[in-house]
Amino acid sequence: NRRKKKGDSILENPSIPNPFPELCCSPFASVLSASLLPKATSRKKQVIKVYSEDDTSRALEVPSDITARDVCQLLILKNHYVDDHSWTLFEQLTHTGLGRALEDHELVIEVQSNWVMEEETKLYFRKNYAKYEFFKNPLSFFPDHMISFPSETSAALSHSGILQMFLSSSTYPEIHGYLHAKEQGKKSWKKLYFLLRRSGLYFSTKGTSKEPRHLQFFCEFSNSDMYMSLTGKKTSGAPTNYGFCFKPNKSGGTRDLKQLCADDEQSRTCWMTAIRLLKYGMQLYQNYMQPYQGRSGCSPLNITPMRSISENSLVAMDFSGHRSRIIENPTEALSVAVEEGLAWRRRGCLRLNSHGSPIAMSNMGMSIHRSQSWFHHKISREEAQRLILQHGLVDGVFLVRDSQSNPKTFVLSLSHGLKIKHFQIVPLEDDGKLFYTLDDGHTRFTDLIQLVEFYQLNKGVLPCKLKHYCARIAL
Repeated sequence: NRRKKKGDSILENPSIPNPFPELCCSPFASVLSASLLPKATSRKKQVIKVYSEDDTSRALEVPSDITARDVCQLLILKNHYVDDHSWTLFEQLTHTGLGRALEDHELVIEVQSNWVMEEETKLYFRKNYAKYEFFKNPLSFFPDHMISFPSETSAALSHSGILQMFLSSSTYPEIHGYLHAKEQGKKSWKKLYFLLRRSGLYFSTKGTSKEPRHLQFFCEFSNSDMYMSLTGKKTSGAPTNYGFCFKPNKSGGTRDLKQLCADDEQSRTCWMTAIRLLKYGMQLYQNYMQPYQGRSGCSPLNITPMRSISENSLVAMDFSGHRSRIIENPTEALSVAVEEGLAWRRRGCLRLNSHGSPIAMSNMGMSIHRSQSWFHHKISREEAQRLILQHGLVDGVFLVRDSQSNPKTFVLSLSHGLKIKHFQIVPLEDDGKLFYTLDDGHTRFTDLIQLVEFYQLNKGVLPCKLKHYCARIAL
C-alpha cells in the first residue's frame, strides 16, 4: 500500500463517498438547493445589495444568471422566513419616485445593468400579495367598461376563459379608456383616449374614435419596463396619484420616460395588469404555477391546495365541563377558540411579568404592541398608504400606526376594494381600566394585539377581515 501523501483527502478518491458533502460547498451553494440554481459550474459572480423596509441591507455574491425568485429564496432561507410565494424583489428609483416589482424570471444582474449613474436605484426585499392575484380573480381586475373582446367571442366569458384569452398568442382583449399623458418636454398633461392592443399602446387623435387613421402609436413594451409612480404629484405635477410610466432600457434619464396617469386605482390596476400579461404572456402563468408543480389536486387555473384527510377530520371540542363534548355550532366554536387564545396570552403575560404588579402589567399592556410586525411607530398617513400599495392592494392587507392628529389614539390602515381606508382606534377608560375600540365601545379590547387577533377572525365593523400585515422586516 502506498503511503498517504500530504494533502490527500477522501474527496480525491472517487471510490470513497464523501459523508459530508455540504462542508465542501461554498456558503452560497449550501443555502440554495440544486433546483434553484442552474447546474453550470463556471459562472461569473457579482455582488448585489438588497435592502429591507427598515433600510438595513445585505450584500450577496450571486451568479450572473440568478433570477429574482432565486434571490428571494436565498433570503428566505438565510433569514428563516416562511415562504408563502408572495416575496418579491422591488426596484425603486429614489429620485424620480418610481418603483416596480421584478418578475420572478427576470435576471437580477441584467436589471442592474440597465441602471444609470445619475439615478439612485435600490433593490428591496418585501412582500407583494397582489403579484399574481389576477390569476385567482381576473373578473375584478378587468371591469366591463374597460375591456372589449373579439366579435366572435361570447360576451359572457368564464373565469378561465378570460385568462386563456389573455395568454393566447392569436387573440388579445382590447383595453380602452381615458388616461392623462405627460407631453414630451413639457410640464403639462393632456387627457386622451387610449387603446391597448397586441401591437402596442395607442391613443386617439379624435375623441374615442378607433379608426386606424385616428390612432397614433404611443409605446411598445419589449425594450422598456413599466413602473408605478409612488410620488407622481410631487415629482412631475401629475393630476392624480395613480400614475405609471414606461422607462426604456438604458435610458438617459427622466426625459425618456413616457408618463401616464389614471383617474382611479381600479383603472391603473387594469392597465398595468393587462400590459404585464401582454409583455410576458405564458411566462407569468408559469411563474405563478411553479410553486404548485407536482402537487396533487393542482390543475391549471384551479390551484387551491387540497385539505389533507387528517385536517378534514378535525372537530372543535369543549373540555371545560366534567365531560368533553363536540361543538357543532360554528359561531360557538369560533368564540371558544378566541377565548382560549386570549387565556393563553394572559398566562403568557403573567409568566413574562416576574414582579406581578398591577402597574407593570398595565404598562406592558400599553406597549406590548410595539413588538408586533404589523405595528408601525409614528409613520404618516401617506407613508402608510405607500407601504400598503407596495405590498399589493389585496383585500385585507393592513397595518396599525400611531395617529398623527391625536397622539393618544391609533389608526388601522386597511386595503379593500383597491382602496386604502383608515379606521381610528380609540382608547377608553372604564372603572380604572384601559380598553381599545373601533366601534365606539361596543367591542372592547385590553390591548392592540387582542384587537388585531379579533378582526383577523371576525369582520365586525370593518369591510373585510385582516389577512396580510405590512411588516418592516430586517435583513
